[in-house]
Amino acid sequence: MNLFEDEPDAKAAFDPAAPLAERMRPRTLDELAGQEALVGPGRPLREAIEHDRLRSIILWGPPGTGKTTLARVIASVTRAHFIAFSAVLSGIKEIREVMADAEQARRRSGRRTILFIDEIHRFNRAQQDAFLPRVESGDIVLIGATTENPSFEVNSALLSRSKVYVLQPLTAEAVAAILRRALDDRERGLGATGVAATDEALAGLARYANGDARVALNMLEMAAGAAADREIDAALVADLAQNRAFLYDKTGEEHYNLISALHKSMRNSDPDASVYWLARMVEAGEDPLYIARRLVRFASEDIGNADPQALVVTIAAKDAVHFMGMPEGNTALAQAAIYLATAPKSNAVYRAYGDAAEAASKEVAEPVPLQLRNAPTRLMKQLDYGKEYRYAHDEAAGVSDMECLPPAHRGRTFYRPTDRGFEQEVRRRLTEWRRARKQKDTDSGATD
Repeated sequence: MNLFEDEPDAKAAFDPAAPLAERMRPRTLDELAGQEALVGPGRPLREAIEHDRLRSIILWGPPGTGKTTLARVIASVTRAHFIAFSAVLSGIKEIREVMADAEQARRRSGRRTILFIDEIHRFNRAQQDAFLPRVESGDIVLIGATTENPSFEVNSALLSRSKVYVLQPLTAEAVAAILRRALDDRERGLGATGVAATDEALAGLARYANGDARVALNMLEMAAGAAADREIDAALVADLAQNRAFLYDKTGEEHYNLISALHKSMRNSDPDASVYWLARMVEAGEDPLYIARRLVRFASEDIGNADPQALVVTIAAKDAVHFMGMPEGNTALAQAAIYLATAPKSNAVYRAYGDAAEAASKEVAEPVPLQLRNAPTRLMKQLDYGKEYRYAHDEAAGVSDMECLPPAHRGRTFYRPTDRGFEQEVRRRLTEWRRARKQKDTDSGATD
């Protein structure tokens, strides 16, 4: 489905009955607020657009930051044939037909075709492959817009032939400026209605919009319809914004960004940041058991035996969430996150397992030493299974000098406890046991 192919001049397209967010959509690069780093005067992307030298690009950014608007501006200034599709509404069959037409147009007149694909991540890899031959041949210039990380969602071959431009979430100041322009604009905005808004109200709208201009303008339009005495105040905004639009997608990049922020804040022993990122996830509707699983993982990966109680606390938090559900379980998660953030840290267990796993998977899998094998049958005993096994409880120090690693790994150390938290005690024990084993070896050699 074509979105705006028949709009050679974006300024000509204006529907007074359209929602405010659509009416106030920027028509020029100068009106595109908050993306000056990309399209400000003298910036490479702006130069390419204004001189009609655009090459294939991917526009990546959160909703409401101007990706589709930027495509519309390009449509209004380019001399190339401009066609726009939505990956949600269009099929690959339609796009194949367009690309075939683009090839013919280029052969007949040398005119380029710019193909804009909104939400390009909705096409799978095989469907995206259909663009590749036409992009390589120069028949089309592709503009893809996506809210998802193109590293994961866009075909690598297509990505390598495109320039990725990142649109940043709009700052609260930029959103407030957009709202003021909508209030003042008598042609497209609310200027003719006489509605006004306090600075506190605009700041509240900008804050609740989470960097999304579309959300902010929709809320402004709702507030204008509900405002008494034609003035929007902070109390009205707070009432309208009770269900804040969180910038969160439980299957998208923000999901991974937030869990990464939580994990790294706990690792850096920052309980304030930890509980903040936890709250961001919980309040946005993240699966609480997913969070609990990540806390359990952290307890072993980043704390381990520096505080063995960490694993107990996180398992208890998981059980509490499962038992009580939400929202009551939120404080159990918060308690666990704060405990983990303030616990002594050690990745010795994590490193020990990694080193052991590498040895187990990449080196020769030696047989279990005979002294460690069980011997429940006569044949096994005849084959020396269990021979020379030393029962640790019978030893004076509670530890024998029996070797438990196979010959090729004899003397190898996988677990290296730190001197933090309880691992300091573990380290002391290991030092004593190793000294005792070494002494037994010495004594045995002297006797022999």
